Amino acid sequence: MILLLIIADDFTGALDTGVQFAARGARTEVVVDPQIDFSACGADVLVVDTETRHLPAADAYKAVFDLVERARRAGVRFIYKKTDSALRGNIGAELSALLEASGLRQLPFLPAYPKTGRITKNGVHYINGVPVTESPFGKDPFEPVRHSVIAELIGEQCPAPAVSVPVLSDASPLPDQEGILIFDAETDEELSRAGRRLYQEGRLSIMAGCAGFGAVLPELLKLAKSERQLLPKLDPRLLVVCGSVNPITLAQLDHAEKNGFSRLRLTPEQKLEPGYWQSQEGKEAILKIQDMLAANDRCIIESNDAGGNGPTAGYAKELGIDLETLRVRIAGSLGYLVGQIFTCPSLGTLLLTGGDTLLQCMNCLGVHRLEPVCELEKGVVLASFTYQGCTRHVITKSGGFGTEGLFTGLSKQIIDMEGKP
Repeated sequence: MILLLIIADDFTGALDTGVQFAARGARTEVVVDPQIDFSACGADVLVVDTETRHLPAADAYKAVFDLVERARRAGVRFIYKKTDSALRGNIGAELSALLEASGLRQLPFLPAYPKTGRITKNGVHYINGVPVTESPFGKDPFEPVRHSVIAELIGEQCPAPAVSVPVLSDASPLPDQEGILIFDAETDEELSRAGRRLYQEGRLSIMAGCAGFGAVLPELLKLAKSERQLLPKLDPRLLVVCGSVNPITLAQLDHAEKNGFSRLRLTPEQKLEPGYWQSQEGKEAILKIQDMLAANDRCIIESNDAGGNGPTAGYAKELGIDLETLRVRIAGSLGYLVGQIFTCPSLGTLLLTGGDTLLQCMNCLGVHRLEPVCELEKGVVLASFTYQGCTRHVITKSGGFGTEGLFTGLSKQIIDMEGKP
């Protein structure tokens, strides 16, 4: 029976939280299906990607509310609303849905992820020392974060009161106010201490936070097992497929290119013309990509233009498409392309960055259920899935995670993975 349901709003977020449990031996599944039959799932931890990050707030609310109602009827003991660690998406609407569907008075929200430089101090969310609105996430062209004060961000979409809670000591009383309680945390210990206090007083049947607090839960909820999996051997050839516009990822791509990766930028036509890859020109382009993979052990295929995304934006304007259509077409183009080259003998290990990219690739392969295996780095997840009767692996990464040398470091790391616990 499912002990814990985790509700995420995108695919990479679902994986980077689910892997916290899988790596500790808990049976964990990640699915893209809000209508999943709970009784047919044999996992201890079920992670459902609702794909609500880009939906209107009312639609995101309904998807989460309905899922929580069904989970409670099915007897799921704990429900965790996984939020983005940079506060993107319909956070207020989805927290409101969880609180109202549960019928409870309080929803603890612990949004910090200190290991990745994301902390909450005096109710303000910081990324690497600056308020989130002043970070790259505040300048994102598709989903800029407009509030650093978390209560203000929640209040835009949620009628319930949002209350900031200072860092707890072992003796601090827990607040009794109704609504969403936003807990400060600047360190892992402060995050863990808040979790322990909440668990001891029986206040974690519903909860919210990112992968940071998710990492606390396996021990807290007694889901950590003693078994440790052997890591699989991965093909040392590496293909990075990038649909992210995050400056952190762009710096990683530049560093990888300087250190020997072959880099292919898709043209505006390849990204935005419906049916491009099925055309004669598109089929010839796929053959050239396969030749590139055969000739180079480390490759990049990305959706960004050199020197900024002006050419793609200009082409989108010519086509008369808005930002949302632009985002969807780029992700769909990358997904179709990966589906076409997936069986290429020279493909090697596949690394996908960006939740939209991952989802579209999985859709094109007809894969909707993954099992997280382990974290290779913080926010970088190795997962397995079944495709055409065999088990394959994929590495996933959210756009905003990792150091500049991440891709070159992963390239070295996967060579040495065989048989290591």
